Amino acid sequence: MTRNKLRQLRNIGIAAHIDAGKTTLTERILYFTGKIHKIGETHDGQSQMDTQKLEAEKGITISSAATQTSWKYEDAEYTMNIIDTPGHVDFTIEVERSLRVLDGMVFLFDSVAGVEPQSETVWQQAARYEVPLIAFVNKMDRTGADFLKVVKGLRARLNANAVPIQLPYEENDVFVGVIDLLKMQLLTWNTDGTEMTASNIPDAKLEEAQIFRGQLLEALAEVNDDMMTLFFEDENAITEEQILSALRQAVLQRSIVPVLLGTAYKNKGIQPLLDALCQY
Repeated sequence: MTRNKLRQLRNIGIAAHIDAGKTTLTERILYFTGKIHKIGETHDGQSQMDTQKLEAEKGITISSAATQTSWKYEDAEYTMNIIDTPGHVDFTIEVERSLRVLDGMVFLFDSVAGVEPQSETVWQQAARYEVPLIAFVNKMDRTGADFLKVVKGLRARLNANAVPIQLPYEENDVFVGVIDLLKMQLLTWNTDGTEMTASNIPDAKLEEAQIFRGQLLEALAEVNDDMMTLFFEDENAITEEQILSALRQAVLQRSIVPVLLGTAYKNKGIQPLLDALCQY
C-alpha cells in the first residue's frame, strides 16, 4: 500500500521567465483539482500562492510557495505537492532550493516571447539536478502566438529534444482547443473553460496531426529500442498504451521533453496537463 501511495505522489515545480503565467497556472490547477473554489488573479493581488504583501502589490512571486492537492486519473487518486517558483532573475536562489526536492517540473513558455533569458537559467539549473521536464506553451490566445516557433526555440536555444504531443486548434484565427496526438482527438472547452469536450479531429487538420504523430513516434523510436522495433514493424499498429509507456520512460530519463499548450488565464489546457503529470 505504501509503495502504491508513492507511485501516486508527485512533487512538481512550476517555473518560467517572469510574466509567463506560472502563478496563474498554479491557481487553475488548484481550482480544477478542487483545492479552491474561487480563482484569484495575480493582477488583482488575490492569488493563493502569492501570500506576501509585496507579492500581491507587484503581481510577482518572490519566494517559492508550496501547496498540496490531488487529481484523479484512471481510477487512481494522485497526490500533488505543487511548488510555484519565482520567475524574476533576482530570486533565482529560490528556484535552486526548490529543484533539490522535485520529481519533475512544468516549464512554462510565453507563446509570443518564446524562450527568454530566465528560461535558460532555470533550464540549466534543472539539468544540473537532473529534473524531468514537461514544457507548457502558455497564452495561446494572444495575438502573435506561435506554438511551433516556441518548440523550435526550445531545440535551438536550450538544446532540448522538444517533441509536441499536442497541436493548437484555431477557428477564424481564434484559439479554441488542442489536438491530442496520442488519442488523435480534438479537445475543446466551453466559453469559461470549465468543461472539456473530446471529438474527432476535423478533416482539414487530420493530415497535419498524422504528420506530427509520426514525428512523435519517430522521436520515441530514437530513444527506446522496443519502440524502434514496433515503429519499423508497423507504426500504425502502435497503441496508445505503448506510446504512454515509452514516453514516460523518455521523460524520466530526460531524453525527451513533451510539449503541451493552452491558455491558463482562459482555463484551457489544464486538465490534459494534470493528466500528463500523472502519466509521465
